[in-house]
Amino acid sequence: MAKPKQLPCLLLAAGRGERMRPLTDDLPKPLLKIKDKSLLQWHLEALSDAGIQNIVINHAWLGQKIEDALGNGAQFGLQIQYSPEAIALETAGGIRKALPLLNPDDYFLVINGDVFCPGFPIGGLIQAHAALRGSQNPPLAHLVMVPNPAHHSDGDFYLDHSKVSEIESLGAEKLTFSGIGIYHRDLFQDLVIGIPAKLAPLLRTAMKDNKVSGEKYLGPWHDVGTPQRLQELNAVYE
Repeated sequence: MAKPKQLPCLLLAAGRGERMRPLTDDLPKPLLKIKDKSLLQWHLEALSDAGIQNIVINHAWLGQKIEDALGNGAQFGLQIQYSPEAIALETAGGIRKALPLLNPDDYFLVINGDVFCPGFPIGGLIQAHAALRGSQNPPLAHLVMVPNPAHHSDGDFYLDHSKVSEIESLGAEKLTFSGIGIYHRDLFQDLVIGIPAKLAPLLRTAMKDNKVSGEKYLGPWHDVGTPQRLQELNAVYE
């Protein structure tokens, strides 16, 4: 049997960043900086340290500025390709368009470009990836869940041990999806390239089939959604 390819990674950077205006009027949101490094640079350095080299970044709004800032990734020891979007394709649509560049054997890693998670253990996700392959009922998605932040107190999905569901069950905890996950290419097989599509409906369908696993992460994680949050993070991490 051929050895599986290394886990590729897609960084989602196509959002307009409306809530971050005016900061994003002339700069893509993922290029906003914390401690003199862009959000994307934080991710790229962590991926490089974890040994993940094949990176795809999707972009739309002012996307050329992302390419100009990061180039081919050589300065990070990475190989970066870009998946430009003429129109906003939403998360699942963007993933579907990028799949030919990712070219995964099965699973691939996806990280939102506008989250800040210094010290996130990507190596642990690589181990989770190996476990997914070897499981008897391989999931279509494995989501990293975090405690609900103040601005999203209701959370997203329930985590019961390693199972993620929309349905509350005894002992399950409702948490927030971090924007970090591992997906199987088959989750997107019915989508048409170039057509906008949201991720949540695909995940909910997979949850009904018990095909979504997850884990709880308690380390630093922030959704950099407003100028105030960005300012607060720069004050903390100065």
